[in-house]
Formats: sequence, C-alpha cells, structure tokens
Amino acid sequence: MEFRRLPKNNIPGMGGRPNGFVYIIIIALVITGIYLLVAPENLGPKATEVPLNQIQQEYADGTLKAIDIKGNKITADTVNGDRQVSYKSTGDKWTELGFFNPKNPTPITTSNEDADKFWMDLLSSLLPFIIIIVILFFMLRQAQSGASNALSFGKSSPRVNDKSKNKTTFADVAGADEAKQELIEIVDFLKNPKKYLKMGAKIPKGVLLIGAPGTGKTLLARAVAGEADVPFFSISGSEFVEMFVGVGASRVRDLFTKAKRNAPSIIFIDEIDAVGRQRGTGLGGGHDEREQTLNQILTEMDGFETGTNVIVMAATNRPDVLDPALMRPGRFDRRVMIDKPDLKEREAILKVHARNKPLAKDVNLEKIAKQTPGFAGADLDNLLNEAAILAAKENKPEITQHMIERSIEKVMMGPEKKSKMLSLEEKKIVAYHETGHAIVGHCMPYLDPIHKISVISRGFALGVTWHLPEADIHLYSKARFESQIASLLGGRVAEELVFGREKITTGASDDLTRATEIARMMVTDFGMSELGPIVYGDKHGSVFIGRDLLEHKNYSEDVARKIDEEIKKKIEDAYQKARGILEKYRDKLDIIAKELLKKETLLGDEFVELLEGKKASKTAPKKALKLKSIPSAS
Repeated sequence: MEFRRLPKNNIPGMGGRPNGFVYIIIIALVITGIYLLVAPENLGPKATEVPLNQIQQEYADGTLKAIDIKGNKITADTVNGDRQVSYKSTGDKWTELGFFNPKNPTPITTSNEDADKFWMDLLSSLLPFIIIIVILFFMLRQAQSGASNALSFGKSSPRVNDKSKNKTTFADVAGADEAKQELIEIVDFLKNPKKYLKMGAKIPKGVLLIGAPGTGKTLLARAVAGEADVPFFSISGSEFVEMFVGVGASRVRDLFTKAKRNAPSIIFIDEIDAVGRQRGTGLGGGHDEREQTLNQILTEMDGFETGTNVIVMAATNRPDVLDPALMRPGRFDRRVMIDKPDLKEREAILKVHARNKPLAKDVNLEKIAKQTPGFAGADLDNLLNEAAILAAKENKPEITQHMIERSIEKVMMGPEKKSKMLSLEEKKIVAYHETGHAIVGHCMPYLDPIHKISVISRGFALGVTWHLPEADIHLYSKARFESQIASLLGGRVAEELVFGREKITTGASDDLTRATEIARMMVTDFGMSELGPIVYGDKHGSVFIGRDLLEHKNYSEDVARKIDEEIKKKIEDAYQKARGILEKYRDKLDIIAKELLKKETLLGDEFVELLEGKKASKTAPKKALKLKSIPSAS
C-alpha cells in the first residue's frame, strides 16, 4: 500500500525543509551586516568630538592631514593619526568657515549628505515591506503547489517511452525466440493493421508475460516499445494502489484515457499481481481499493467501448494469484511464457551482455553457459558485471576466464570468507564432511560429475561440494532423487564414521532439510512411493495468507502417518546407501580429506585421481544430470 503525502508547508517555525525564500532573507541580512561593518564611517580610527574652532585652528596651523565635510558633519584626520569630528550650523557654508585657503595643502572633500540620507531612509523604510512581500509570495506558491497535488491525486503518471534514449530492440534480447515471435506479431499488427483486418482478425486486447524473476519480461516490453512506432505507456501495478479508496480506479481511467487519446498505443503494467489478485478471498474479506482498481481495469479492457486500438501488456511471475476474469479471452488474449534459458540461450545471452566488456582471448562463453544451469538472463548479466568489477579491482585490462569462473562461484555460493578462522578440529570435520558428499555423489548413479571441493567458507556454508551439469534436462526420475538424497546425507555419514556418533555436528542441518524436502515431494507430489500415484494435499487452494496455513488436507490422519513413514523410510534407505559407499572407500576418505586440508580446494580431476588411483579419463561416459548442483552447508 502506498500513501503519498502532500508537500509540507516550508515556513520557518512550522516544520519542513527550508525553501528558497528563507535563503533569500538570510542573504539579505548578511549583505546588510557586511555593509554596516565596512561602511566608510566605520573604517579607520574612532572619531573624537571636538569644538569647531579647534579644527579651524589646526587647519590654519597645518596639523591636519585631511578634512571630509559631509553636510553639517566635519571629520578631520590629524598628522598624528587621530580622527576628530565636529558639526557646523545648518546655514553656514564651509567656504565661510576659514577652510577655503588656496595656500593650505590640506585636502578637503565634500559631499551632499542630504541626498545619501534620502536614499538610505527610503531603503530602510521599504526593506521590511519587501521582506514581507517575498514571504507572502512563497507562502502562496507553496499553497498553490499543495492544492495542485491534491487535485492531481487521482491522475496517473505513466512513463512514456522516449525513442531517442536507450532504445531497446528485439536484437538486444537473446533467447526467448518463441516469446519474441509472439510480440513481433503484436508490433506488426500495430504497424500494419490493414493486413490483419482484411482477413477478419481482431487486434489482441492484452498480452500477459509470465516467467520467473529475471527472465526478461520487462526487457521484452522495452523491446516492444523500441520496435513499435506507437506511444508506449509504462507503469507499475503498485502505483494504482493508494490509501484512499477510489484513487486506483481513477488512475486506471486516466491512464486509459491518455492511451486512447494517442491510439494506437501500448500500455505496459509491470507486476500486475499487485492489483490483479483474485477478488473475494483471504481472511476478513478482500481489499476494497484493490478490488475497485481491478474492476476498473477489467471494464477498460473489455467494456462497452470497443475498437479503441489500445493493447495492454502486463508482466507477472505469479500467474496463479491472478483473478480468473483477468485471464479470460477478451482481456489477456495472449499469454507469453518466458522460461529460464537453456544452454544455447544462455550462451547467446552472455554474448549480448559481453558486447561492451573487454574479454580476453581465453574466455569461452560456451563453457560458462555449461557452468550456469538455472541462471536467468538477469543472473547472467550480474555474473559478467561481477567479473568486470573483479577485473577493475585488480587493475587488469581484460576479463579472463578465471575471473568469470570466480564470479560464478561468488554468485552461486557467496564470496569467500578466508578471514573466518576455524580451529584445526573444526576444519578437519568440514574436510571429512565435504569429502563424504563428494565420494557418495561420485559413486551414486544419475548425478553430475564433481567439479570442485572446497573447505573455504562461502556465504553461510563452511565448505562446498560443487557438481557441474553437462546439459539441461527437464524430467527427473525416482532414481535420480534417491541418488541426490544419498549424496546430501554423505556429509553426516562421513562425520559419524570418522568421529563417532557422539561427535556429529550441526554442519549437516541444511543437507537434512533439503533431503527431507525432496523425500516429501517424492511422496506427496510425484507419487514416487508405496502409497501410489496420488497427490496428497491441495497446495493450490489458496494463494493469500499462506499455502501452509490454508493448505487443504485431502487425506486422513492415517494417511498422514503413512506419509511420514514413507518419508522416513526413504531417508533411512539413502542413509544406508551412503554409509555402504563410504565404508567401502574408508581409506580413500582419509586420503582425500587430508589432501583437501592441505590444498583447501580440489578440482574434479584431482578428486577422481585420488579416489580411483588413476588419471581421470576425459573420454569417460557422461553421467545423467541431477536435480540441481549441491553447494552443501557445513
């Protein structure tokens, strides 16, 4: 919920930040003070008032250095450096007072004090009125600004695309070829409507971009703005929601009015789930302001008025929370799914983001794409940016392959924490823990090859075992899940074998959590248990207060007990498999752990050589992929 305050009254003493008129008053006072300090009458020695005849006598004796006559005031400077002042009568002329003697070299200066006094009196009289007028002017302008903001409270403030600045086109969007094709048709329809209308086709009312965070939904919208030669209005869904009921609906009307006035045009609403959630749900009823805003959007998109030639584009990563009325044909006619990029698409995205970066000759973007499964476009952009920052920090002229690989590890698992000092005993536990992960993960089928093992702390983990996938997959088998659970439990089993059951530590807490989650999904979501191919629990019954709070249990307490037993059985079976593997390679466990303690990091080839006692074969058959890489928390 957003609440916009009206501007504060910036009057001194009433709070708020000082405005321009305050600084004007301060400057005027400073100038006046400086003038009073440096005025000619205030400079030099302090004057002593003496009789007029004394100055006349000293003038006749030639002991005066200079005389200044200003009106009735006579100021005389003696040769000794003293200053004397006296006054003559108003009717007397100074030439008649004995000061006009051509033979006397004493310089005499005269001025009309009445004229100077007139202007000073005028200025001193007008200055208070000037200050009051300036204060009133700024007060009235501030009040008018506040009233203007209050009157425009229900007006929308969309950002209109500027074609001359940072123009984005479809050439700047790598991957997502199907999504681009859908949007290219929209752009073509706006440019050549007659071609489609001739065939009886209607312009789509809305296009909904659906995808995970960072997959490029907003980037595609900017590309549409760059390609289409039509006005493009962009606004966030949260900008419609205000504290006062009715403001959001008013802004929707104003936005569509502006778009219709400039038709054909495009409206882009980012994060539309902020106002497009299902109506009439949630504890205590719905939010009236959000519902009124959504109702107004529905009316504007498919109301009584037709043929407006305005296309509405929206982006969301939570399509499950949107109201069904918003998703029906006639509102959002097209739903463009934007998945995370595959291997080839990741390589193409890396090429786009590497355009303005000096890459070394050894950089292999294909290899980097293989090392970044599951990365979205924003993740890849961040990856190359981290590598560029690293190169600049080390004062290198180019970005090398090693820098990018270091950035991959930083983005995936956090920065290295070499300053985190562990005791020798703790470091030994971490080394055996990570070695246990690696040995079990290498021996279990359907898992990725080991890429690196490290006992250097990263993020919240004291050590890391990194599996590197060789290709992208989309289907996961039961055997694959079981192998992954066994690999996750390998660290705890190694601790138990080496240090005893009484000395096992909290290092496997994250491993146990993830292993339990996988086992629960196998039983309740994927039907991979003795309970049969049944999904237990309606996880999509509510999307508001929380899935766990409002999850509908479509099974009895007896089935719940059986689910718990199945989960426990899967964990225990995997635990025994991991224990059997580590007992078989007990001697290798010690060798690899000691080598890991010595080097702190072992590459995959070094690990295989130590485990199998031979060089790792580069022509060995590739293993199947696992669900995701396993940076374990020790």
